[in-house]
Amino acid sequence: MENQAAAVADAAAAAPGSNPYGFGALIDHGTGISYTVLGILALMSLISWYIIFTKFWDQYRMGKSAKIVEKQFWAAATPKEGAERLEKDDDFRFVAESALRAAAHHEGRLNDRISLNDWLAMALQRSVDNVNSKLSNGLSFLATVGSTSPFVGLFGTVWGIMNSFTSIAQSNDTSLAVVAPGIAEALFATAIGLVAAIPAVIAYNKLTTNLGRTSQRMAFAIDDLATQMTRRTGRGLTAEAAE
Repeated sequence: MENQAAAVADAAAAAPGSNPYGFGALIDHGTGISYTVLGILALMSLISWYIIFTKFWDQYRMGKSAKIVEKQFWAAATPKEGAERLEKDDDFRFVAESALRAAAHHEGRLNDRISLNDWLAMALQRSVDNVNSKLSNGLSFLATVGSTSPFVGLFGTVWGIMNSFTSIAQSNDTSLAVVAPGIAEALFATAIGLVAAIPAVIAYNKLTTNLGRTSQRMAFAIDDLATQMTRRTGRGLTAEAAE
């Protein structure tokens, strides 16, 4: 502790115009615990931003795809033709093709006891659940970062204050050169914890709101699709889906 305080004091004397208690000094003269805390918070922040960008991009593509569905899918003569108009990796196409496969397999002793409408509704709901699961993947990590990173920063804060008191006790000196290094670690740990938490919380709330709207839109879409498909004759629909 004395060596850390002396190093910071020497840096202040050698470069009076610089900030010996800033982030650079923390990197140069930090402890193993402070490096660990900063590394964990930096990793949590980087992963959070990756999830934020990818999820917003997925939701943007989903919204764009929904507009294409309104223009192309529902304008098609049959559900099969409408599905073929969509891109192969489109989530709406995945849902529509799942309905077509379900209609083609609505045969056999067990399925005879289930109406075509119920059978399609179950198949469509499973497909929508898979899409929603894919869209919500990673949101739990954002919630975890938003709730835990301030406490990780708080641990760094407590550790920095402990270092300050230890330096005072060992040197019997209450000057700024002795106290400042630990306080700097404490303040930076708190700040970085908030920097990691705040974007994660904001993005989590926004993404979950958008996901709820997307789920509602898809629920309406599968209802319309199931209605349209069950209005067709069971034999004709099965033949169409098997083509």
